[in-house]
Amino acid sequence: MAFSDKLEHWFNDNGRTLPWRGIDDPYRIWVSEIILQQTRIEQGWDYYHRFVAAFPTVSSLAKATEEQVLKVWQGLGYYSRARNMHAAAQYIMHECQGHFPQSYSEILKLKGVGRYTAAAIASFAFKLPYPVIDGNVYRFISRLRGISTPIGTTTAYNEFERVLSTLIDTLHPDRFNAAMMDFGALQCKPQPDCTACPFSDECVALQTMRVDLLPIKAAKQRPTDRWFYYLDIRWTTGDTRFMTIRQRTGDDIWKGLFEFDLLEAEHRLDDNELREAVVSYISARYHVANPVFSVGKELTHQLTHRTIHARFVSVELAQPPDVMPQGIEAIECAKINNIPIPKLIDRYLHQL
Repeated sequence: MAFSDKLEHWFNDNGRTLPWRGIDDPYRIWVSEIILQQTRIEQGWDYYHRFVAAFPTVSSLAKATEEQVLKVWQGLGYYSRARNMHAAAQYIMHECQGHFPQSYSEILKLKGVGRYTAAAIASFAFKLPYPVIDGNVYRFISRLRGISTPIGTTTAYNEFERVLSTLIDTLHPDRFNAAMMDFGALQCKPQPDCTACPFSDECVALQTMRVDLLPIKAAKQRPTDRWFYYLDIRWTTGDTRFMTIRQRTGDDIWKGLFEFDLLEAEHRLDDNELREAVVSYISARYHVANPVFSVGKELTHQLTHRTIHARFVSVELAQPPDVMPQGIEAIECAKINNIPIPKLIDRYLHQL
């Protein structure tokens, strides 16, 4: 039996039902693929429904503000994905006359779209024979063919793409790609049951006892430590509570999201160092001597390449600042839920 026939037979009996399966709307397929980058399906499912409910079309996404897009995306992480989608939607509306690109090369021009995502949109939306290579596909094919090239590299992608180009069902590339990903996720798992595998008789890794050794993963970058000291500055005017916020800019993490006044240190500050830093900051920026504040326990927030060690300092002002420091704005405390904030800030607010 041919490879694609075996795979199709397995897929008919075991394929997953997902909300973006069986559709040919390139916009929704694009949204699902971007959301599922660095995200588990269980988590991505809810975000997918939330995102397409808020922005059901390319046009609605393009017309939204970046702040609105980031708020819907809040908590999913890797916020550059949302910003890139927003920019790409505007590109489609302005440069493509509102028509989603229909060729692999044109899809690849969209901001934030790489070879994997372009192949997914091309095959699922337009039935073009481009193999989709995710972590599950890497694992399956590396074991099947005994490929030891470290995955996650351009060299590996090129090699696996050549192999899959000889295997893909050119008549039904959408089903082939869906079946490949499902097979890796459900059957050829990190700890697989090889006795139930329809490809056991041709699996090089099984024959050479290397199932546990493949795929080979490229060495990961060790996360760097960063120390954030947030100042949650508040005061009361009449019956209304206010707080200060700032928007993150530049090319650092969480670009476009809002946070509290931030002191970032090059090392972990002890309690005395932190108190001195807070007093100095409040005195210089808000012109308040001897501020009243309390310091919370450290929270750790893990990102792919960074470990954030954060402490939140609650500062109570007796009256509103005479002059708001540059880059800082005041909002009513109740409105913090209406703006996009990092998950770390959200965790802190929920603990209050």
